[in-house]
Amino acid sequence: MIVTTNEYVKQFQRYVIGNYGRNPIVLVRGKGSYVWDADGKRYLDMFPGWGVNGLGHCHPRVVKAVQKQVGRLIHVANNYYNKLQGELARTIAKNSFGGQVFFCNSGAEAVEAAIKLARIRGGNKHRIVTMKDSFHGRTNMAIAATAQPKYHKGVLPAAVKSFTYVPYNDIAAVRKAIKSDVCAVMVEPFQGEGGVNIPSPDYLPALRRLCDKHNILLILDEVTTGMGRTGKYFGYQHSKGVTPDIMTMAKALGGGLAIGAIEAKPEVAQYLLPGTHASTFGGNPLACAASLAAFEAIKEEKLLQNARSIGNHMVRRFRAMQKKFPAILDVRGRGALVGVELDRNGADLFKLCMQKGLLINCTHDTVMRFMPAMTISKEIANQGIDVFEKALGEYLNQ
Repeated sequence: MIVTTNEYVKQFQRYVIGNYGRNPIVLVRGKGSYVWDADGKRYLDMFPGWGVNGLGHCHPRVVKAVQKQVGRLIHVANNYYNKLQGELARTIAKNSFGGQVFFCNSGAEAVEAAIKLARIRGGNKHRIVTMKDSFHGRTNMAIAATAQPKYHKGVLPAAVKSFTYVPYNDIAAVRKAIKSDVCAVMVEPFQGEGGVNIPSPDYLPALRRLCDKHNILLILDEVTTGMGRTGKYFGYQHSKGVTPDIMTMAKALGGGLAIGAIEAKPEVAQYLLPGTHASTFGGNPLACAASLAAFEAIKEEKLLQNARSIGNHMVRRFRAMQKKFPAILDVRGRGALVGVELDRNGADLFKLCMQKGLLINCTHDTVMRFMPAMTISKEIANQGIDVFEKALGEYLNQ
C-alpha cells in the first residue's frame, strides 16, 4: 500500500507522462481555501486549481448538486435534449449578453470552437488578430492563437500563420493589422498568464468600435476572467458599451468540475449548424449541475462583492509592501485577480512560499499571481499575505 509522498511520486514517474513540471507535494484533500498533502501538511491555497476552484475546494453547494445528480443521470448524448444544459445556457445568457451557448469541456476547446465559428461566419476571411502575451490554451489552434513563441514548439507553421500578433492595449496596432482576410479579433479583457495586465479603460470599447467598423467579430476570452473572478460575472462587464460577438468560458464555470463553453450572439451562433462542430462530453448533466450550483453560490453568497472587496484589500496591502521592498516594481489587479511584479525571477520565491504553506503562482517569470477563491475571508487572505511578505523578505536577503 502506498503511504508516503516519495512512493506516490515514484508511481507517478513510472506510469504518468512527464509533461508537467510537478511540485513535490501530493494533495489529497481540500476544503474552502485550504488543501492538505499526503503527509498531513496544510496549505493556504491562493491559486486554487489555476482558477478552476473559484468557489474554493469542495464548495458545499457544488458537492450537494453533484451528489444528487450522480445518482440520477451522469451522461447523455447530445443528440437528445438535456434539461440541465438548457437551464445552464439560460443562466449564462441572463448573466451576460443574452446569446446562445455551445458546451465543451475546457478553455482550449472553447477557443477552438470560437475560432471555427468566426471562420465559418467569415467565409473567405480566415485570419484572426490576437495579442502578445496572451494565452488561449494548449490545443493546436489555441496555442497558435497564443502570441507567445515559447509555446509554439510542435505547432504547425500553417496554424501560426493564420494569426496576426499585436501588442496588448494598443488600438493603433490592431487597426493596422486589420486586412481584408481578417474575420475576428480575439482578446482577454485582462491578461492573466501574460502577467496580470490591465488595459486602459477605453481599450475594449475601442476594439468594439473597430470590429463594428470592419464587420468582423470581437471574441473575448473569459476562460480566466469569467464567473466572478474580476468582481463581475465576466470581465468585459467592466467596460461600458462593450458586448462580445463570441465569448469563451471554462475554469471556474463548473465550480471545480470540467466544463467549457462559448456564448455567441444569435446572429453569429446560427453559423454553427448541425455537423459543423460537436463535443461528446460537452454539457453533460453532472457538469451542468455543478455549474448551476456555482452560479447559485455566486448570487446567494454575494461573491461578486467579496471578490471586489478582497481584491482591493490585497492590492492595498501589496502596495504598502512595495514601500518596504523596492524589488516590487508594480502591483495590479482586478477583483480577485492580482499580480505582484518583481524586478527579478520569482521561481524561487514561489518555492519558498510553498515551503511555508502558501500556494500561489509565478507567471511570466517575474509576476507573482494570486487568484484566491472568491469565498475567501479578509482574515484568511491576510494570513496568506503575511506569509508572502515574510517569504519575500527572506528571498531578497538570500
